[in-house]
Amino acid sequence: MGQALYRKYRSKTLTDIIGQDHITKTLKQAVDSGRISHAYLFTGPRGVGKTSVARILAHAINGLTYNDDKQYVDIIEIDGASNGRIEEIRELRDKVYIAPTETKYKVYIIDEVHMITINAFNALLKTLEEPPEHVVFILATTEAHKLPPTIVSRTQRFQFKPIDTSVAVKHLSYIAKQEGIAIDQEALELIAEHGQGSFRDSISLLDQAANYSNPITTEAINTLLGNPPAVQLDELIKNLAASNRQGVASDLNGLYEQSYAAPMIAKRLAERFRRYLIADSTIIPTEQLLVLLADLIEVPASEDPNSSLLIALLKTMPAQSLNLQAVEKLHDQEPITQTKPARQSEPIKLKPDSSPNKVTIKSKTPSNKPAQAIKKTETINHVDDLIWHQVLDTLKVKHNTLYGIVRMAKLDSSDPRVIRLQFAYQFHKQRVNDAKNREIILKAVEQITKTSFALECVIDKDSLTKVTPDAPPKEPNLSAINNIFGGGEMLNP
Repeated sequence: MGQALYRKYRSKTLTDIIGQDHITKTLKQAVDSGRISHAYLFTGPRGVGKTSVARILAHAINGLTYNDDKQYVDIIEIDGASNGRIEEIRELRDKVYIAPTETKYKVYIIDEVHMITINAFNALLKTLEEPPEHVVFILATTEAHKLPPTIVSRTQRFQFKPIDTSVAVKHLSYIAKQEGIAIDQEALELIAEHGQGSFRDSISLLDQAANYSNPITTEAINTLLGNPPAVQLDELIKNLAASNRQGVASDLNGLYEQSYAAPMIAKRLAERFRRYLIADSTIIPTEQLLVLLADLIEVPASEDPNSSLLIALLKTMPAQSLNLQAVEKLHDQEPITQTKPARQSEPIKLKPDSSPNKVTIKSKTPSNKPAQAIKKTETINHVDDLIWHQVLDTLKVKHNTLYGIVRMAKLDSSDPRVIRLQFAYQFHKQRVNDAKNREIILKAVEQITKTSFALECVIDKDSLTKVTPDAPPKEPNLSAINNIFGGGEMLNP
Protein backbone atom coordinates (compact mmCIF):
# COMPACT_ATOMS: atom_id res chain seq x y z
CA MET A 1 0.00 0.00 0.00
CA GLY A 2 1.39 3.38 -1.01
CA GLN A 3 1.93 6.08 1.60
CA ALA A 4 -0.13 9.25 1.39
CA LEU A 5 1.93 12.22 0.26
CA TYR A 6 1.00 14.37 3.25
CA ARG A 7 2.45 11.68 5.54
CA LYS A 8 5.46 11.01 3.34
CA TYR A 9 6.46 14.67 3.33
CA ARG A 10 5.61 15.41 6.96
CA SER A 11 8.35 17.45 8.62
CA LYS A 12 10.82 15.60 10.88
CA THR A 13 12.60 18.52 12.56
CA LEU A 14 11.69 22.04 13.67
CA THR A 15 13.80 23.50 10.85
CA ASP A 16 11.73 21.53 8.31
CA ILE A 17 8.48 23.21 9.37
CA ILE A 18 7.35 25.63 6.65
CA GLY A 19 5.49 28.88 7.18
CA GLN A 20 5.66 28.96 11.01
CA ASP A 21 9.09 30.51 11.56
CA HIS A 22 7.85 32.68 14.44
CA ILE A 23 7.08 29.46 16.34
CA THR A 24 9.86 27.08 15.31
CA LYS A 25 12.61 29.62 16.00
CA THR A 26 11.37 30.17 19.58
CA LEU A 27 10.93 26.46 20.29
CA LYS A 28 14.34 25.57 18.86
CA GLN A 29 16.06 28.14 21.07
CA ALA A 30 14.16 26.81 24.10
CA VAL A 31 15.29 23.24 23.34
CA ASP A 32 18.89 24.26 22.69
CA SER A 33 19.08 26.29 25.91
CA GLY A 34 17.21 23.71 28.00
CA ARG A 35 14.48 26.19 29.02
CA ILE A 36 11.58 23.80 28.66
CA SER A 37 8.12 24.90 29.79
CA HIS A 38 5.85 22.50 31.64
CA ALA A 39 2.92 23.24 29.28
CA TYR A 40 2.50 24.47 25.69
CA LEU A 41 -0.67 25.42 23.83
CA PHE A 42 -0.74 25.26 20.02
CA THR A 43 -3.73 27.00 18.42
CA GLY A 44 -4.66 27.67 14.81
CA PRO A 45 -6.61 26.32 11.81
CA ARG A 46 -6.43 22.71 10.73
CA GLY A 47 -3.64 21.36 8.58
CA VAL A 48 -1.00 23.99 9.45
CA GLY A 49 1.34 21.76 11.47
CA LYS A 50 0.18 21.88 15.08
CA THR A 51 0.32 18.13 15.67
CA SER A 52 3.53 17.73 13.67
CA VAL A 53 5.29 20.41 15.73
CA ALA A 54 3.96 18.83 18.93
CA ARG A 55 5.45 15.46 18.01
CA ILE A 56 8.74 16.96 16.88
CA LEU A 57 8.99 19.01 20.09
CA ALA A 58 8.21 15.95 22.23
CA HIS A 59 11.12 14.11 20.61
CA ALA A 60 13.46 17.11 20.55
CA ILE A 61 13.25 17.86 24.30
CA ASN A 62 14.15 14.20 24.90
CA GLY A 63 17.06 14.29 22.45
CA LEU A 64 15.35 11.82 20.10
CA THR A 65 15.06 11.72 16.34
CA TYR A 66 11.45 11.93 15.22
CA ASN A 67 10.39 8.94 13.13
CA ASP A 68 6.80 7.91 12.38
CA ASP A 69 7.72 4.23 12.67
CA LYS A 70 9.33 4.50 16.10
CA GLN A 71 7.07 4.75 19.15
CA TYR A 72 8.07 5.65 22.73
CA VAL A 73 6.00 4.76 25.77
CA ASP A 74 6.87 8.10 27.38
CA ILE A 75 5.36 10.13 24.53
CA ILE A 76 1.61 9.74 24.93
CA GLU A 77 -0.89 11.11 22.41
CA ILE A 78 -4.47 11.63 23.57
CA ASP A 79 -7.47 12.57 21.42
CA GLY A 80 -9.51 15.06 23.39
CA ALA A 81 -12.64 14.24 21.39
CA SER A 82 -12.75 10.59 22.47
CA ASN A 83 -10.80 10.71 25.74
CA GLY A 84 -12.06 13.93 27.26
CA ARG A 85 -14.26 12.54 29.98
CA ILE A 86 -13.41 13.07 33.61
CA GLU A 87 -12.57 9.35 34.08
CA GLU A 88 -9.81 9.47 31.44
CA ILE A 89 -8.38 12.72 32.82
CA ARG A 90 -8.33 11.35 36.36
CA GLU A 91 -6.44 8.32 35.10
CA LEU A 92 -3.99 10.63 33.32
CA ARG A 93 -3.61 12.70 36.49
CA ASP A 94 -2.71 9.59 38.47
CA LYS A 95 -0.16 8.37 35.93
CA VAL A 96 1.78 11.64 35.52
CA TYR A 97 3.60 10.98 38.79
CA ILE A 98 5.11 7.77 37.42
CA ALA A 99 8.65 8.51 36.22
CA PRO A 100 9.48 8.04 32.51
CA THR A 101 11.02 4.69 31.62
CA GLU A 102 13.01 5.48 28.45
CA THR A 103 13.37 9.27 28.23
CA LYS A 104 14.07 12.33 30.32
CA TYR A 105 10.56 13.75 30.01
CA LYS A 106 7.16 12.13 29.88
CA VAL A 107 5.25 14.15 27.27
CA TYR A 108 1.46 14.24 26.97
CA ILE A 109 0.16 15.50 23.62
CA ILE A 110 -3.58 16.26 23.89
CA ASP A 111 -5.10 16.98 20.47
CA GLU A 112 -8.42 18.83 20.08
CA VAL A 113 -8.17 19.69 23.76
CA HIS A 114 -11.24 21.95 23.54
CA MET A 115 -13.37 18.78 23.41
CA ILE A 116 -12.56 17.90 27.02
CA THR A 117 -15.50 18.33 29.37
CA ILE A 118 -15.50 21.13 31.93
CA ASN A 119 -15.31 18.63 34.80
CA ALA A 120 -12.32 17.00 33.15
CA PHE A 121 -10.65 20.41 32.83
CA ASN A 122 -11.18 20.98 36.53
CA ALA A 123 -9.56 17.62 37.26
CA LEU A 124 -6.60 18.51 35.03
CA LEU A 125 -6.17 22.08 36.26
CA LYS A 126 -4.06 21.43 39.37
CA THR A 127 -1.80 18.97 37.58
CA LEU A 128 -1.36 21.38 34.67
CA GLU A 129 -0.46 24.20 37.07
CA GLU A 130 2.11 22.26 39.09
CA PRO A 131 3.11 19.11 37.20
CA PRO A 132 6.03 16.91 38.25
CA GLU A 133 9.46 17.95 36.97
CA HIS A 134 9.52 15.09 34.47
CA VAL A 135 6.18 15.92 32.76
CA VAL A 136 5.47 18.23 29.81
CA PHE A 137 2.00 18.90 28.41
CA ILE A 138 1.48 19.93 24.77
CA LEU A 139 -2.12 20.93 24.04
CA ALA A 140 -3.40 21.49 20.49
CA THR A 141 -6.73 22.89 19.32
CA THR A 142 -8.46 24.55 16.39
CA GLU A 143 -10.91 26.34 18.72
CA ALA A 144 -8.94 28.08 21.43
CA HIS A 145 -11.93 30.27 22.36
CA LYS A 146 -13.58 27.19 23.88
CA LEU A 147 -10.80 26.67 26.40
CA PRO A 148 -11.24 27.93 29.97
CA PRO A 149 -9.03 30.99 30.64
CA THR A 150 -7.60 29.20 33.67
CA ILE A 151 -6.14 26.54 31.33
CA VAL A 152 -4.78 29.01 28.76
CA SER A 153 -3.08 31.13 31.42
CA ARG A 154 -1.05 28.14 32.62
CA THR A 155 0.54 27.46 29.23
CA GLN A 156 2.90 29.04 26.73
CA ARG A 157 0.60 29.77 23.80
CA PHE A 158 1.72 29.65 20.16
CA GLN A 159 -0.67 30.82 17.45
CA PHE A 160 -0.18 28.99 14.15
CA LYS A 161 -1.17 30.93 11.06
CA PRO A 162 -2.56 29.75 7.70
CA ILE A 163 0.16 29.02 5.16
CA ASP A 164 0.62 31.81 2.62
CA THR A 165 -0.47 30.78 -0.87
CA SER A 166 2.91 31.57 -2.43
CA VAL A 167 4.68 29.44 0.20
CA ALA A 168 2.23 26.59 -0.39
CA VAL A 169 2.79 26.75 -4.16
CA LYS A 170 6.55 26.54 -3.71
CA HIS A 171 6.29 23.52 -1.41
CA LEU A 172 3.76 21.76 -3.66
CA SER A 173 6.07 22.32 -6.63
CA TYR A 174 8.92 20.70 -4.69
CA ILE A 175 6.80 17.65 -3.84
CA ALA A 176 5.62 17.33 -7.46
CA LYS A 177 9.23 17.31 -8.71
CA GLN A 178 10.25 14.74 -6.12
CA GLU A 179 7.36 12.49 -7.13
CA GLY A 180 7.76 13.03 -10.87
CA ILE A 181 4.33 14.65 -11.16
CA ALA A 182 3.86 16.93 -14.17
CA ILE A 183 1.70 19.92 -13.25
CA ASP A 184 1.39 23.45 -14.60
CA GLN A 185 1.83 26.56 -12.47
CA GLU A 186 -1.81 27.64 -12.65
CA ALA A 187 -2.95 24.23 -11.38
CA LEU A 188 -0.49 24.50 -8.48
CA GLU A 189 -1.91 27.89 -7.56
CA LEU A 190 -5.46 26.55 -7.75
CA ILE A 191 -4.56 23.68 -5.40
CA ALA A 192 -2.93 26.08 -2.95
CA GLU A 193 -5.95 28.40 -3.01
CA HIS A 194 -8.29 25.48 -2.36
CA GLY A 195 -6.21 24.48 0.66
CA GLN A 196 -6.97 27.87 2.26
CA GLY A 197 -3.76 27.83 4.25
CA SER A 198 -3.81 24.11 5.06
CA PHE A 199 -0.77 22.16 3.85
CA ARG A 200 -2.47 18.86 4.55
CA ASP A 201 -5.50 19.67 2.40
CA SER A 202 -3.33 21.01 -0.43
CA ILE A 203 -1.00 17.99 -0.49
CA SER A 204 -3.95 15.59 -0.31
CA LEU A 205 -5.52 17.26 -3.37
CA LEU A 206 -2.19 17.03 -5.24
CA ASP A 207 -2.06 13.33 -4.39
CA GLN A 208 -5.62 12.84 -5.66
CA ALA A 209 -4.98 14.81 -8.85
CA ALA A 210 -1.87 12.75 -9.64
CA ASN A 211 -4.09 9.66 -9.81
CA TYR A 212 -6.64 11.45 -11.99
CA SER A 213 -4.57 13.12 -14.68
CA ASN A 214 -1.01 13.18 -16.01
CA PRO A 215 0.00 15.88 -16.59
CA ILE A 216 -2.17 17.72 -14.07
CA THR A 217 -3.95 20.64 -15.69
CA THR A 218 -6.13 23.43 -14.36
CA GLU A 219 -9.13 21.76 -15.99
CA ALA A 220 -8.39 18.55 -14.09
CA ILE A 221 -8.27 20.39 -10.74
CA ASN A 222 -11.49 22.24 -11.53
CA THR A 223 -13.14 18.93 -12.39
CA LEU A 224 -12.03 17.33 -9.12
CA LEU A 225 -13.25 20.33 -7.12
CA GLY A 226 -16.46 20.82 -9.11
CA ASN A 227 -15.34 24.34 -10.03
CA PRO A 228 -16.88 25.98 -13.10
CA PRO A 229 -14.30 26.91 -15.78
CA ALA A 230 -12.78 30.36 -15.43
CA VAL A 231 -13.60 31.20 -19.05
CA GLN A 232 -17.31 30.65 -18.47
CA LEU A 233 -17.27 32.64 -15.23
CA ASP A 234 -15.55 35.51 -17.03
CA GLU A 235 -18.25 35.46 -19.71
CA LEU A 236 -20.99 35.48 -17.07
CA ILE A 237 -19.40 38.43 -15.26
CA LYS A 238 -19.02 40.26 -18.57
CA ASN A 239 -22.74 39.86 -19.31
CA LEU A 240 -23.59 40.87 -15.75
CA ALA A 241 -21.57 44.07 -16.00
CA ALA A 242 -23.26 44.84 -19.33
CA SER A 243 -26.74 44.21 -17.81
CA ASN A 244 -27.28 41.47 -20.38
CA ARG A 245 -30.09 39.47 -18.78
CA GLN A 246 -30.33 36.96 -21.60
CA GLY A 247 -26.58 36.38 -21.50
CA VAL A 248 -26.55 35.81 -17.73
CA ALA A 249 -29.44 33.33 -17.89
CA SER A 250 -27.81 31.53 -20.83
CA ASP A 251 -24.45 31.33 -19.04
CA LEU A 252 -26.07 29.86 -15.93
CA ASN A 253 -27.98 27.30 -17.98
CA GLY A 254 -24.74 26.29 -19.67
CA LEU A 255 -23.06 25.72 -16.32
CA TYR A 256 -26.02 23.74 -14.97
CA GLU A 257 -26.01 21.52 -18.06
CA GLN A 258 -22.37 20.69 -17.29
CA SER A 259 -23.39 19.56 -13.79
CA TYR A 260 -21.96 22.57 -11.94
CA ALA A 261 -24.12 23.26 -8.89
CA ALA A 262 -25.40 26.73 -8.03
CA PRO A 263 -23.69 26.82 -4.57
CA MET A 264 -20.29 26.19 -6.16
CA ILE A 265 -20.92 28.76 -8.90
CA ALA A 266 -21.94 31.30 -6.24
CA LYS A 267 -18.82 30.51 -4.19
CA ARG A 268 -16.47 31.01 -7.14
CA LEU A 269 -18.22 34.20 -8.21
CA ALA A 270 -17.97 35.52 -4.65
CA GLU A 271 -14.22 34.83 -4.62
CA ARG A 272 -13.78 36.81 -7.83
CA PHE A 273 -15.96 39.69 -6.69
CA ARG A 274 -14.03 39.91 -3.41
CA ARG A 275 -10.84 40.33 -5.43
CA TYR A 276 -12.55 43.02 -7.52
CA LEU A 277 -13.62 44.78 -4.33
CA ILE A 278 -10.12 44.74 -2.84
CA ALA A 279 -8.60 45.88 -6.15
CA ASP A 280 -11.21 48.67 -6.35
CA SER A 281 -12.35 47.40 -9.75
CA THR A 282 -14.92 49.44 -11.64
CA ILE A 283 -16.50 46.44 -13.38
CA ILE A 284 -19.48 46.72 -11.01
CA PRO A 285 -20.15 49.72 -8.70
CA THR A 286 -18.98 49.10 -5.14
CA GLU A 287 -22.43 49.47 -3.54
CA GLN A 288 -23.95 46.93 -5.93
CA LEU A 289 -20.97 44.63 -5.46
CA LEU A 290 -21.42 44.59 -1.67
CA VAL A 291 -25.11 43.70 -2.03
CA LEU A 292 -24.28 40.98 -4.54
CA LEU A 293 -21.62 39.47 -2.27
CA ALA A 294 -24.09 39.30 0.60
CA ASP A 295 -26.66 37.58 -1.64
CA LEU A 296 -24.13 35.09 -3.02
CA ILE A 297 -23.18 34.03 0.50
CA GLU A 298 -26.83 33.10 1.13
CA VAL A 299 -27.18 30.95 -2.02
CA PRO A 300 -25.86 27.64 -0.54
CA ALA A 301 -28.36 27.86 2.35
CA SER A 302 -31.32 28.61 0.07
CA GLU A 303 -34.10 26.09 -0.50
CA ASP A 304 -33.81 26.81 -4.23
CA PRO A 305 -30.14 27.75 -4.90
CA ASN A 306 -30.60 28.00 -8.68
CA SER A 307 -33.33 30.63 -8.46
CA SER A 308 -31.58 32.44 -5.60
CA LEU A 309 -28.41 32.73 -7.67
CA LEU A 310 -30.23 34.12 -10.70
CA ILE A 311 -32.20 36.61 -8.58
CA ALA A 312 -29.00 37.75 -6.85
CA LEU A 313 -27.39 38.45 -10.22
CA LEU A 314 -30.44 40.17 -11.69
CA LYS A 315 -30.72 42.45 -8.64
CA THR A 316 -27.25 43.78 -9.43
CA MET A 317 -28.40 45.21 -12.75
CA PRO A 318 -29.92 48.71 -12.96
CA ALA A 319 -33.65 48.63 -12.18
CA GLN A 320 -34.62 50.09 -15.55
CA SER A 321 -32.85 47.28 -17.40
CA LEU A 322 -34.64 44.41 -15.67
CA ASN A 323 -37.02 42.42 -17.82
CA LEU A 324 -39.85 42.03 -15.35
CA GLN A 325 -41.86 39.74 -17.60
CA ALA A 326 -38.83 37.45 -17.82
CA VAL A 327 -38.49 37.34 -14.03
CA GLU A 328 -42.19 36.49 -13.77
CA LYS A 329 -41.73 33.60 -16.20
CA LEU A 330 -38.80 32.39 -14.11
CA HIS A 331 -40.94 32.28 -10.96
CA ASP A 332 -43.57 30.24 -12.82
CA GLN A 333 -41.07 27.49 -13.63
CA GLU A 334 -40.65 24.37 -11.53
CA PRO A 335 -37.98 24.90 -8.85
CA ILE A 336 -34.66 23.21 -9.57
CA THR A 337 -33.73 21.00 -6.65
CA GLN A 338 -30.19 20.04 -5.79
CA THR A 339 -31.09 16.40 -5.19
CA LYS A 340 -31.04 15.81 -8.94
CA PRO A 341 -28.01 16.30 -11.22
CA ALA A 342 -27.77 19.88 -12.41
CA ARG A 343 -27.85 18.81 -16.06
CA GLN A 344 -31.45 17.70 -15.55
CA SER A 345 -32.52 21.23 -14.65
CA GLU A 346 -34.95 22.89 -17.00
CA PRO A 347 -33.32 25.73 -18.95
CA ILE A 348 -34.32 29.25 -18.03
CA LYS A 349 -36.08 30.88 -20.95
CA LEU A 350 -36.19 34.66 -20.89
CA LYS A 351 -37.99 36.66 -23.57
CA PRO A 352 -37.37 40.36 -24.19
CA ASP A 353 -40.02 42.86 -23.23
CA SER A 354 -40.07 46.25 -24.91
CA SER A 355 -41.89 47.77 -21.94
CA PRO A 356 -40.32 46.30 -18.81
CA ASN A 357 -41.90 48.74 -16.43
CA LYS A 358 -45.48 48.09 -17.58
CA VAL A 359 -47.06 45.29 -15.63
CA THR A 360 -50.45 43.67 -15.29
CA ILE A 361 -51.85 43.31 -11.81
CA LYS A 362 -53.68 40.04 -11.18
CA SER A 363 -54.15 40.24 -7.45
CA LYS A 364 -57.38 40.10 -5.51
CA THR A 365 -58.49 43.46 -4.23
CA PRO A 366 -58.56 43.55 -0.41
CA SER A 367 -62.06 43.27 1.03
CA ASN A 368 -61.72 46.53 2.96
CA LYS A 369 -60.34 48.59 0.05
CA PRO A 370 -62.29 49.86 -2.97
CA ALA A 371 -61.81 47.67 -6.05
CA GLN A 372 -61.31 50.70 -8.30
CA ALA A 373 -58.23 51.80 -6.33
CA ILE A 374 -55.95 49.76 -8.63
CA LYS A 375 -56.13 49.86 -12.36
CA LYS A 376 -55.46 46.72 -14.34
CA THR A 377 -52.38 48.14 -15.98
CA GLU A 378 -50.20 50.77 -14.35
CA THR A 379 -46.61 51.67 -13.54
CA ILE A 380 -45.76 50.64 -9.97
CA ASN A 381 -42.65 52.37 -8.71
CA HIS A 382 -43.44 52.45 -5.02
CA VAL A 383 -45.32 50.44 -2.41
CA ASP A 384 -48.22 52.34 -0.87
CA ASP A 385 -50.70 51.26 1.81
CA LEU A 386 -53.01 49.61 -0.73
CA ILE A 387 -50.29 47.46 -2.26
CA TRP A 388 -48.87 46.67 1.17
CA HIS A 389 -52.29 45.37 2.21
CA GLN A 390 -52.16 42.98 -0.76
CA VAL A 391 -48.72 41.84 0.36
CA LEU A 392 -50.09 41.08 3.81
CA ASP A 393 -52.93 39.08 2.27
CA THR A 394 -50.39 37.07 0.28
CA LEU A 395 -48.31 36.35 3.39
CA LYS A 396 -51.39 35.34 5.35
CA VAL A 397 -52.16 32.50 2.92
CA LYS A 398 -48.84 30.62 3.17
CA HIS A 399 -46.90 32.28 5.99
CA ASN A 400 -49.41 33.00 8.72
CA THR A 401 -46.84 33.30 11.53
CA LEU A 402 -44.77 35.80 9.58
CA TYR A 403 -47.96 37.65 8.61
CA GLY A 404 -48.80 37.99 12.29
CA ILE A 405 -45.49 39.78 12.88
CA VAL A 406 -45.33 41.91 9.72
CA ARG A 407 -48.85 43.26 10.18
CA MET A 408 -47.64 44.91 13.39
CA ALA A 409 -45.36 47.20 11.38
CA LYS A 410 -46.15 50.65 10.12
CA LEU A 411 -45.23 51.23 6.47
CA ASP A 412 -43.04 54.21 5.63
CA SER A 413 -43.17 54.73 1.85
CA SER A 414 -41.30 58.04 1.75
CA ASP A 415 -38.50 56.41 -0.26
CA PRO A 416 -40.02 54.96 -3.48
CA ARG A 417 -37.35 52.25 -3.81
CA VAL A 418 -37.32 51.15 -0.17
CA ILE A 419 -39.98 49.36 1.88
CA ARG A 420 -39.28 50.71 5.36
CA LEU A 421 -41.08 48.89 8.16
CA GLN A 422 -41.31 50.62 11.53
CA PHE A 423 -41.62 48.28 14.51
CA ALA A 424 -42.33 49.03 18.12
CA TYR A 425 -40.52 45.95 19.39
CA GLN A 426 -36.98 44.73 18.76
CA PHE A 427 -38.31 41.17 18.68
CA HIS A 428 -40.40 41.90 15.58
CA LYS A 429 -37.53 43.61 13.83
CA GLN A 430 -35.15 40.71 14.43
CA ARG A 431 -37.64 38.14 13.19
CA VAL A 432 -38.37 40.00 9.98
CA ASN A 433 -34.67 40.71 9.40
CA ASP A 434 -33.99 36.98 9.27
CA ALA A 435 -32.68 36.21 5.77
CA LYS A 436 -35.38 33.64 5.04
CA ASN A 437 -38.21 35.94 6.15
CA ARG A 438 -36.81 38.89 4.19
CA GLU A 439 -36.74 36.75 1.07
CA ILE A 440 -40.36 35.66 1.59
CA ILE A 441 -41.54 39.27 1.99
CA LEU A 442 -39.60 40.61 -1.00
CA LYS A 443 -40.86 37.76 -3.19
CA ALA A 444 -44.42 38.58 -2.17
CA VAL A 445 -43.86 42.25 -3.06
CA GLU A 446 -42.27 41.35 -6.37
CA GLN A 447 -45.10 38.96 -7.17
CA ILE A 448 -47.59 41.81 -6.84
CA THR A 449 -45.60 44.77 -8.20
CA LYS A 450 -43.33 42.94 -10.66
CA THR A 451 -40.65 45.29 -9.36
CA SER A 452 -37.68 44.78 -7.04
CA PHE A 453 -37.52 46.81 -3.83
CA ALA A 454 -35.16 47.02 -0.88
CA LEU A 455 -36.42 46.16 2.61
CA GLU A 456 -35.41 48.07 5.74
CA CYS A 457 -36.57 47.41 9.29
CA VAL A 458 -36.31 50.09 11.97
CA ILE A 459 -37.41 50.60 15.55
CA ASP A 460 -39.91 53.38 16.23
CA LYS A 461 -41.74 53.27 19.56
CA ASP A 462 -44.36 55.66 18.22
CA SER A 463 -45.19 53.39 15.29
CA LEU A 464 -47.23 50.91 17.29
CA THR A 465 -50.57 51.02 15.52
CA LYS A 466 -53.85 49.53 16.44
CA VAL A 467 -54.29 46.32 14.54
CA THR A 468 -57.65 44.65 14.19
CA PRO A 469 -56.97 40.93 14.24
CA ASP A 470 -59.32 38.46 12.59
CA ALA A 471 -60.50 37.21 16.00
CA PRO A 472 -59.42 39.60 18.76
CA PRO A 473 -58.90 37.89 22.10
CA LYS A 474 -61.14 39.10 24.87
CA GLU A 475 -58.68 38.77 27.72
CA PRO A 476 -56.40 41.82 28.17
CA ASN A 477 -53.37 39.67 28.99
CA LEU A 478 -53.76 37.63 25.82
CA SER A 479 -54.15 40.83 23.84
CA ALA A 480 -50.86 42.14 25.16
CA ILE A 481 -49.10 38.90 24.29
CA ASN A 482 -50.71 39.00 20.86
CA ASN A 483 -49.33 42.49 20.21
CA ILE A 484 -45.80 41.63 21.31
CA PHE A 485 -45.40 38.30 19.52
CA GLY A 486 -47.41 39.06 16.41
CA GLY A 487 -50.53 36.99 16.85
CA GLY A 488 -50.93 33.49 15.49
CA GLU A 489 -52.83 30.50 16.77
CA MET A 490 -53.17 30.12 20.54
CA LEU A 491 -53.72 26.86 22.39
CA ASN A 492 -56.59 26.77 24.84
CA PRO A 493 -55.80 25.54 28.33
